[in-house]
Amino acid sequence: MSLLLIPGVVVVAYVVLVALLYVFQERILFPATRDVYRDPSAYGWDFDEVFLPVQGEKTHAWFIPLENARGVVLFSHGNAGNMADRLESIGLLRSFGLSVAAYDYGGYGRSTGSPSEARACADARAVWQYLTETRHIDPREVILFGRSLGGAVTADLASRVVPAGVVLESTFLSTVAMGRAIYPWLPMGMLLKHRFESDRKVGDIRAPVMVIHSPQDTVIPYRHGRKLYELAPQPKRFIEITGDHNQGFVESEPVYRQAWEAFIQDVEAVPEKKP
Repeated sequence: MSLLLIPGVVVVAYVVLVALLYVFQERILFPATRDVYRDPSAYGWDFDEVFLPVQGEKTHAWFIPLENARGVVLFSHGNAGNMADRLESIGLLRSFGLSVAAYDYGGYGRSTGSPSEARACADARAVWQYLTETRHIDPREVILFGRSLGGAVTADLASRVVPAGVVLESTFLSTVAMGRAIYPWLPMGMLLKHRFESDRKVGDIRAPVMVIHSPQDTVIPYRHGRKLYELAPQPKRFIEITGDHNQGFVESEPVYRQAWEAFIQDVEAVPEKKP
């Protein structure tokens, strides 16, 4: 190959790569699975299964009550699989004395349609509406919790409503910030359609915030969690755990459990909730 042709080949390869990433970004960002291979009955839990109307589609959700619950947690899961993969996490939340509402984003599990930023955020709003309007649960009894991608969905919801508290675990500032860290030579600001700009939303949260992150997280850098904490309004707390992205909360269970217990006690003690 002539040396004169090399720059042209490099440019063509670059353009092709950018085009492929643009076309397939949904598959990369939303690696959903459809098989809901188990449900809360696998653990002997009572639950209500609902399908909520969202953007002309249906969003599949479970409400898993706990007797004498201290509150309800609205759980937004990460980007892979579906909520059938999160029963162990749901069990951990129940061990904190909380009822749990879990759901799948559009295109995940039995939720119809296709995943997108707009759809995922609309799914979370639909579950919030179900809890507060259909089940008549006081918003001051609902903790919003999101892990990984679910943290971005939770930040969006928390910027629109006033819950008891907000927990953001192992999540990112935005997909653009993540993309630039991984591919600094690609025009991520122009390329990404689903931006999940939590860094622009956390400042609008009007409830206590807890940010959880591990320095050993090799998927979402620790600095993203620290910066989200800095951007969040008071009252807030930052909890450092250990372990990688998917197992940090398991490896750090004593610290993790203590943090949740203290946070729940804090939101239970919010003055306006007292009679």
